[in-house]
Amino acid sequence: MMIYALYILAAFYLGLLTSISPCPLATNIAAISYVARKVGNTRVVVNAGLLYTLGRCLLYLTLAVLLTTTALSIPAVSIFLQKYMHLVLGPIFLVLGMFLVGLITVTSGGTMMSAGMQKRVDAMGVWGALLLGVFFALSFCPTSAAWFFGLVALIMGSEAGAITGVLEKVGIALPQAALPGGSLVLPLVYGIGTGVPVLIVAFLLAYSAKSVGKTYNVLSKVEWWARTVTGSVFILVGVWFSLAYVFELR
Repeated sequence: MMIYALYILAAFYLGLLTSISPCPLATNIAAISYVARKVGNTRVVVNAGLLYTLGRCLLYLTLAVLLTTTALSIPAVSIFLQKYMHLVLGPIFLVLGMFLVGLITVTSGGTMMSAGMQKRVDAMGVWGALLLGVFFALSFCPTSAAWFFGLVALIMGSEAGAITGVLEKVGIALPQAALPGGSLVLPLVYGIGTGVPVLIVAFLLAYSAKSVGKTYNVLSKVEWWARTVTGSVFILVGVWFSLAYVFELR
Protein backbone atom coordinates (compact mmCIF):
# COMPACT_ATOMS: atom_id res chain seq x y z
CA MET A 1 0.00 0.00 0.00
CA MET A 2 2.87 2.39 0.80
CA ILE A 3 4.43 1.82 -2.62
CA TYR A 4 1.07 2.39 -4.30
CA ALA A 5 0.70 5.67 -2.40
CA LEU A 6 4.19 6.77 -3.46
CA TYR A 7 3.37 6.15 -7.14
CA ILE A 8 0.15 8.15 -6.79
CA LEU A 9 1.97 10.97 -4.99
CA ALA A 10 4.59 11.05 -7.76
CA ALA A 11 1.90 11.25 -10.46
CA PHE A 12 0.07 14.04 -8.60
CA TYR A 13 3.36 15.93 -8.14
CA LEU A 14 4.18 15.70 -11.85
CA GLY A 15 0.68 16.90 -12.72
CA LEU A 16 0.97 19.82 -10.32
CA LEU A 17 4.30 20.89 -11.79
CA THR A 18 2.89 20.55 -15.31
CA SER A 19 0.11 23.00 -14.53
CA ILE A 20 2.22 25.65 -12.75
CA SER A 21 4.88 25.78 -15.47
CA PRO A 22 4.78 29.32 -16.96
CA CYS A 23 3.41 28.34 -20.38
CA PRO A 24 0.54 26.07 -19.21
CA LEU A 25 -0.30 28.40 -16.29
CA ALA A 26 -0.65 31.42 -18.58
CA THR A 27 -2.68 29.30 -21.01
CA ASN A 28 -4.97 28.11 -18.22
CA ILE A 29 -5.67 31.66 -17.04
CA ALA A 30 -6.31 32.85 -20.60
CA ALA A 31 -8.64 29.91 -21.38
CA ILE A 32 -10.81 30.31 -18.28
CA SER A 33 -10.89 34.10 -18.73
CA TYR A 34 -11.95 33.66 -22.35
CA VAL A 35 -14.83 31.33 -21.49
CA ALA A 36 -16.00 33.48 -18.58
CA ARG A 37 -15.38 36.89 -20.17
CA LYS A 38 -19.07 37.60 -20.82
CA VAL A 39 -20.35 36.07 -17.62
CA GLY A 40 -20.85 37.94 -14.36
CA ASN A 41 -21.99 34.86 -12.45
CA THR A 42 -19.20 33.66 -10.17
CA ARG A 43 -20.62 30.13 -10.08
CA VAL A 44 -20.35 29.91 -13.87
CA VAL A 45 -16.69 30.94 -13.71
CA VAL A 46 -15.97 28.19 -11.17
CA ASN A 47 -17.89 25.68 -13.30
CA ALA A 48 -15.76 26.74 -16.28
CA GLY A 49 -12.67 25.91 -14.22
CA LEU A 50 -14.05 22.49 -13.31
CA LEU A 51 -14.98 21.69 -16.93
CA TYR A 52 -11.61 22.91 -18.21
CA THR A 53 -9.88 20.67 -15.66
CA LEU A 54 -12.06 17.72 -16.69
CA GLY A 55 -11.13 18.25 -20.34
CA ARG A 56 -7.41 18.22 -19.54
CA CYS A 57 -7.83 15.19 -17.30
CA LEU A 58 -9.66 13.19 -19.98
CA LEU A 59 -7.03 14.03 -22.60
CA TYR A 60 -4.08 13.05 -20.39
CA LEU A 61 -5.83 9.85 -19.32
CA THR A 62 -6.59 8.88 -22.93
CA LEU A 63 -3.08 9.63 -24.18
CA ALA A 64 -1.31 7.81 -21.36
CA VAL A 65 -3.55 4.75 -21.62
CA LEU A 66 -3.09 4.59 -25.41
CA LEU A 67 0.69 4.95 -25.19
CA THR A 68 1.24 2.46 -22.39
CA THR A 69 -1.31 -0.20 -23.30
CA THR A 70 -0.40 -0.10 -27.00
CA ALA A 71 3.30 -0.44 -26.26
CA LEU A 72 2.84 -3.21 -23.69
CA SER A 73 0.34 -5.11 -25.87
CA ILE A 74 2.85 -5.49 -28.71
CA PRO A 75 4.82 -8.64 -27.87
CA ALA A 76 8.15 -7.39 -29.18
CA VAL A 77 7.84 -4.09 -27.34
CA SER A 78 6.63 -5.75 -24.15
CA ILE A 79 9.54 -8.22 -24.16
CA PHE A 80 11.99 -5.40 -24.87
CA LEU A 81 10.66 -3.33 -21.96
CA GLN A 82 10.73 -6.27 -19.57
CA LYS A 83 14.34 -7.08 -20.52
CA TYR A 84 15.83 -3.65 -21.10
CA MET A 85 13.64 -0.99 -19.46
CA HIS A 86 16.00 -0.80 -16.49
CA LEU A 87 18.74 0.15 -18.97
CA VAL A 88 16.60 2.81 -20.65
CA LEU A 89 15.39 4.45 -17.43
CA GLY A 90 18.80 6.03 -16.72
CA PRO A 91 19.14 7.91 -20.03
CA ILE A 92 15.44 8.91 -19.90
CA PHE A 93 15.77 10.44 -16.42
CA LEU A 94 19.08 12.06 -17.40
CA VAL A 95 17.67 13.76 -20.52
CA LEU A 96 14.48 14.85 -18.75
CA GLY A 97 16.51 16.28 -15.87
CA MET A 98 18.85 18.18 -18.19
CA PHE A 99 15.85 19.60 -20.00
CA LEU A 100 14.11 20.67 -16.79
CA VAL A 101 17.13 22.51 -15.37
CA GLY A 102 17.71 24.28 -18.69
CA LEU A 103 20.78 22.43 -19.97
CA ILE A 104 18.70 21.42 -23.00
CA THR A 105 16.33 23.97 -24.49
CA VAL A 106 13.50 23.60 -26.97
CA THR A 107 11.67 26.57 -28.46
CA SER A 108 7.90 26.60 -28.74
CA GLY A 109 5.73 28.76 -30.95
CA GLY A 110 2.86 28.76 -28.46
CA THR A 111 -0.75 27.76 -28.89
CA MET A 112 -3.33 29.78 -30.78
CA MET A 113 -7.00 29.07 -31.31
CA SER A 114 -8.26 29.09 -34.86
CA ALA A 115 -11.33 31.14 -35.79
CA GLY A 116 -13.31 27.90 -36.10
CA MET A 117 -12.31 26.81 -32.60
CA GLN A 118 -13.32 30.18 -31.17
CA LYS A 119 -16.75 29.90 -32.79
CA ARG A 120 -17.28 26.41 -31.35
CA VAL A 121 -16.24 27.54 -27.88
CA ASP A 122 -18.51 30.58 -28.06
CA ALA A 123 -21.45 28.45 -29.24
CA MET A 124 -20.98 25.97 -26.38
CA GLY A 125 -21.06 28.64 -23.65
CA VAL A 126 -19.54 27.46 -20.37
CA TRP A 127 -19.24 23.94 -21.82
CA GLY A 128 -16.67 25.38 -24.19
CA ALA A 129 -14.24 25.17 -21.27
CA LEU A 130 -14.32 21.38 -21.64
CA LEU A 131 -13.27 21.65 -25.29
CA LEU A 132 -10.56 24.17 -24.44
CA GLY A 133 -9.23 21.84 -21.74
CA VAL A 134 -8.78 19.06 -24.28
CA PHE A 135 -7.34 21.41 -26.91
CA PHE A 136 -4.75 23.09 -24.70
CA ALA A 137 -3.75 19.83 -23.00
CA LEU A 138 -3.03 18.37 -26.44
CA SER A 139 -0.91 21.39 -27.39
CA PHE A 140 2.07 20.57 -25.19
CA CYS A 141 4.54 23.23 -24.14
CA PRO A 142 8.11 21.86 -23.97
CA THR A 143 8.21 21.72 -20.16
CA SER A 144 4.75 20.19 -19.80
CA ALA A 145 5.69 17.58 -22.42
CA ALA A 146 8.73 16.64 -20.31
CA TRP A 147 6.56 16.16 -17.20
CA PHE A 148 3.95 14.15 -19.12
CA PHE A 149 6.45 11.78 -20.72
CA GLY A 150 8.12 11.44 -17.33
CA LEU A 151 4.75 10.09 -16.17
CA VAL A 152 4.59 7.72 -19.15
CA ALA A 153 8.09 6.46 -18.35
CA LEU A 154 7.02 5.89 -14.73
CA ILE A 155 3.95 3.90 -15.82
CA MET A 156 5.80 1.81 -18.41
CA GLY A 157 8.69 1.15 -16.06
CA SER A 158 6.26 -0.02 -13.39
CA GLU A 159 4.10 -2.13 -15.72
CA ALA A 160 7.16 -3.78 -17.25
CA GLY A 161 8.58 -4.57 -13.81
CA ALA A 162 11.70 -2.51 -14.49
CA ILE A 163 11.40 -0.29 -11.43
CA THR A 164 10.72 -3.28 -9.20
CA GLY A 165 13.71 -5.06 -10.73
CA VAL A 166 16.05 -2.11 -10.22
CA LEU A 167 15.00 -1.68 -6.59
CA GLU A 168 15.47 -5.39 -5.92
CA LYS A 169 19.06 -5.10 -7.12
CA VAL A 170 19.75 -2.51 -4.41
CA GLY A 171 18.09 -4.59 -1.71
CA ILE A 172 14.54 -3.19 -1.76
CA ALA A 173 12.08 -6.05 -2.34
CA LEU A 174 8.62 -5.13 -3.64
CA PRO A 175 5.61 -7.25 -4.59
CA GLN A 176 5.59 -8.06 -8.30
CA ALA A 177 2.12 -6.52 -8.68
CA ALA A 178 3.07 -3.29 -6.92
CA LEU A 179 0.78 -1.11 -9.01
CA PRO A 180 -2.49 -2.78 -10.06
CA GLY A 181 -4.35 -0.66 -12.61
CA GLY A 182 -1.49 1.83 -12.75
CA SER A 183 -1.98 2.63 -16.42
CA LEU A 184 -5.43 3.99 -15.53
CA VAL A 185 -4.95 5.35 -12.02
CA LEU A 186 -1.71 7.28 -12.52
CA PRO A 187 -2.85 9.30 -15.58
CA LEU A 188 -6.09 10.12 -13.77
CA VAL A 189 -4.21 11.33 -10.69
CA TYR A 190 -1.83 13.24 -12.97
CA GLY A 191 -4.80 14.96 -14.63
CA ILE A 192 -6.24 15.87 -11.23
CA GLY A 193 -2.85 17.31 -10.27
CA THR A 194 -2.85 19.53 -13.36
CA GLY A 195 -6.32 20.76 -12.36
CA VAL A 196 -5.54 22.02 -8.84
CA PRO A 197 -3.87 25.32 -9.91
CA VAL A 198 -6.57 25.76 -12.57
CA LEU A 199 -9.29 25.57 -9.93
CA ILE A 200 -7.41 28.04 -7.74
CA VAL A 201 -7.25 30.47 -10.67
CA ALA A 202 -10.95 29.94 -11.41
CA PHE A 203 -11.91 30.79 -7.81
CA LEU A 204 -9.70 33.88 -7.90
CA LEU A 205 -11.23 35.03 -11.19
CA ALA A 206 -14.67 34.49 -9.75
CA TYR A 207 -14.18 36.22 -6.40
CA SER A 208 -11.04 38.37 -6.59
CA ALA A 209 -9.69 38.92 -10.10
CA LYS A 210 -7.05 41.35 -8.79
CA SER A 211 -5.37 38.47 -6.95
CA VAL A 212 -4.68 36.47 -10.13
CA GLY A 213 -1.53 38.43 -11.00
CA LYS A 214 -0.05 37.98 -7.52
CA THR A 215 -0.92 34.28 -7.50
CA TYR A 216 0.68 33.84 -10.94
CA ASN A 217 3.94 35.40 -9.71
CA VAL A 218 3.98 33.22 -6.57
CA LEU A 219 3.27 30.01 -8.53
CA SER A 220 5.95 30.92 -11.08
CA LYS A 221 8.55 31.22 -8.31
CA VAL A 222 7.43 27.96 -6.71
CA GLU A 223 7.54 26.27 -10.12
CA TRP A 224 11.14 27.42 -10.76
CA TRP A 225 12.41 26.00 -7.48
CA ALA A 226 10.39 22.77 -7.79
CA ARG A 227 11.49 22.26 -11.41
CA THR A 228 15.15 22.93 -10.58
CA VAL A 229 15.19 20.59 -7.57
CA THR A 230 13.25 17.84 -9.37
CA GLY A 231 15.37 18.19 -12.50
CA SER A 232 18.55 17.89 -10.43
CA VAL A 233 17.18 14.75 -8.73
CA PHE A 234 16.32 13.32 -12.18
CA ILE A 235 19.90 13.97 -13.33
CA LEU A 236 21.38 12.27 -10.26
CA VAL A 237 19.05 9.27 -10.62
CA GLY A 238 19.74 9.11 -14.35
CA VAL A 239 23.52 9.18 -13.83
CA TRP A 240 23.29 6.51 -11.12
CA PHE A 241 21.05 4.23 -13.20
CA SER A 242 23.28 4.70 -16.26
CA LEU A 243 26.51 3.98 -14.38
CA ALA A 244 25.03 1.01 -12.51
CA TYR A 245 23.05 -0.70 -15.29
CA VAL A 246 24.29 0.62 -18.64
CA PHE A 247 28.03 0.76 -17.87
CA GLU A 248 27.81 -1.73 -14.96
CA LEU A 249 30.10 0.38 -12.74
CA ARG A 250 28.97 -0.94 -9.36
